[in-house]
Amino acid sequence: MNTTASLNATQRAIIPIAAWTAKGDLPALSQALNAGLDSGLTINEIKEVLLQMYAYCGFPRSLNGITTFMSVIKQRAEQGINDPVGKAPSPAPQDKSRTEVGSDIQTLIAGRVLKAEKGNFIEFLPEINQFLQEHLFADVIARDNLGLPEREIATIAALTGLGGVESQLKSHIGGGLNVGLTEQQVKSLFVVYGDTVASHEAQRGMQLLDDVMASRPR
Repeated sequence: MNTTASLNATQRAIIPIAAWTAKGDLPALSQALNAGLDSGLTINEIKEVLLQMYAYCGFPRSLNGITTFMSVIKQRAEQGINDPVGKAPSPAPQDKSRTEVGSDIQTLIAGRVLKAEKGNFIEFLPEINQFLQEHLFADVIARDNLGLPEREIATIAALTGLGGVESQLKSHIGGGLNVGLTEQQVKSLFVVYGDTVASHEAQRGMQLLDDVMASRPR
């Protein structure tokens, strides 16, 4: 999967999968999963998207997405469709602690070191950053059979679908840019979102992208 001028077919296919998982619309998700497999996403790549979703929309939505995907795979196999499984994630690195691995990834996505500062959430509840570093980033996001740009595409789509999380959505729009997505690709993300999920939510995402770009150094 690359990050050239525009999103490729598999990157585009991630968007409705993540959004419909977050929204809990399982019939729409089933269609998106079929389209994702048809686009060239492997079974393991889609598994990674659905696994990651629990961190952003909770275990119930993620588990419902996983069981829906199980049904889709079964139906396709019964139709004689042999979808590629894809590669499994590499073993966790042995030369770094989970905190070190997670901190490195968090810093890359955030574009800076996140630490306790007066008035921020880490100062208020330090344990949450420990959980973010050791679990979300080290245990989930570090799994390397789905790239960081694709993971940020999934997160942006899910947060757009959830609504009411504009601060986190802006952070992850910035995170997508920090891990290699271009402004045009993020715009393309919201165009695809508008075409496949909800146009008014995509328009709000475009507005937040404008805010993010206005605040970034040129």
